[in-house]
Amino acid sequence: MVTALVGPNRSLAKPKNAIPDKYLMAAPDLTAELDRLRTAGLYRRRRVQDGPQRPHGRTDGRSLVNFCSNDYLGLANHPALIAALQQGAARWGVGSGSAHLVNGHSAAHQALEEDLAEFTGRPRALLFSTGYMANLGVIAALSGRGDTVFEDRLNHASLLDGALLARSRLRRYPHADAAALERLAQRTAPRLIATDGVFSMDGDLAPLPALAQVARQADAWLLVDDAHGLGVLGREGRGSLDHCGLDAAAVPILMGTLGKAFGTFGAFVAGSEALIETLIQRARPYIYTTATPPALAAATRVSLALARREDWRRERLTTLIGRLRAGAAQLGLPLADSPTPIQPLLAGSAERALAWSAALESAGLLVTAIRPPTVPAGTARLRITLSAAHTDTDLERLLDALAGLPGAGTNHDCRAAQPPILVESRCELEYMDRINRISQDSQDFFVAVRRSQLTW
Repeated sequence: MVTALVGPNRSLAKPKNAIPDKYLMAAPDLTAELDRLRTAGLYRRRRVQDGPQRPHGRTDGRSLVNFCSNDYLGLANHPALIAALQQGAARWGVGSGSAHLVNGHSAAHQALEEDLAEFTGRPRALLFSTGYMANLGVIAALSGRGDTVFEDRLNHASLLDGALLARSRLRRYPHADAAALERLAQRTAPRLIATDGVFSMDGDLAPLPALAQVARQADAWLLVDDAHGLGVLGREGRGSLDHCGLDAAAVPILMGTLGKAFGTFGAFVAGSEALIETLIQRARPYIYTTATPPALAAATRVSLALARREDWRRERLTTLIGRLRAGAAQLGLPLADSPTPIQPLLAGSAERALAWSAALESAGLLVTAIRPPTVPAGTARLRITLSAAHTDTDLERLLDALAGLPGAGTNHDCRAAQPPILVESRCELEYMDRINRISQDSQDFFVAVRRSQLTW
């Protein structure tokens, strides 16, 4: 027991086993780093939504039209999903109670996994709580010390972190450059190659057929994170692999998320029987995490069925993409070369991206500024995203506001700052051709609308 010494110039006595002062380090000054982020225009803050996810809502108490959500098909607030979640809660309760390998794996989870396996054309699927956890789990389960993992330079952070946490040798190849990957793989044999299917900040497609060929020649696993392709591309929304005509033999590991086009929450990995059993045994983010609520799985089954059945949602997205790109071309806006609902408007500096975002918010539009480290330095942007739930009026309002952004239509430096997008696969060329045809057809549409001098 330590006795306090009280009196003038006296202090509390230290325990006999206390660490000497010379070995103690001062706590890091977090405030200074936060101040640096603010000064550099890189500070992030959360916005408070008051209502369901949909194009028209309230953010921080203001009515805004949302052009930054990943709810591509407009399903997040669908009445059928709401009803399914309510009915699922009435049957299954709220929480799952434990991890899948304890007693948290319900019949609802099992049914959803079977639906996802059939949807993706693979023998098995395995649910994860998030896409981030799924990527960490897969890469660490299949690689480790001494193994080399090749990844696209613009891959999602979860793929890059997965290789680092697995303690594998991470090697990044130039964005969408399958030829460069092939040269690297000839020098160092990879254990695994990982790529986004649709790149989340650029909206372009990976050259998947060429990557599959490199992986086959190198006898390596190929992991495709199709978080932004599933629901949007391919037959019935089967994603970028179906869009490019690739099967499970070409791409053995498919990761998908459920909180974007499907409008719910969670993620999954689909693949062979052996792959899924290996993940159940070795993927730590799966083993040591409480299962998602069973009611959520029940709602996702309904969402998956809607996404597959209602092709008009994908057709609507294709039309909106074409019209946005046509209007942006008339304004001279530096949109990245993207055929998907992700349409980046390149700003260059973080300060300019923030200023553009603030200007759009003043016009009643919510478009988030994306800055480093999410994107490379010098390529800050507005990440404009479209939803099948957007109306023509919403889109015209966006274009009117974009037309007023200072320097947007003449900012050639923004174009130069963006790394070149290398289109190497026929599937992307064909899809871009379709978008371009719609863009051309939309030119007269926008001319007529602007001449009508609509007011909002």
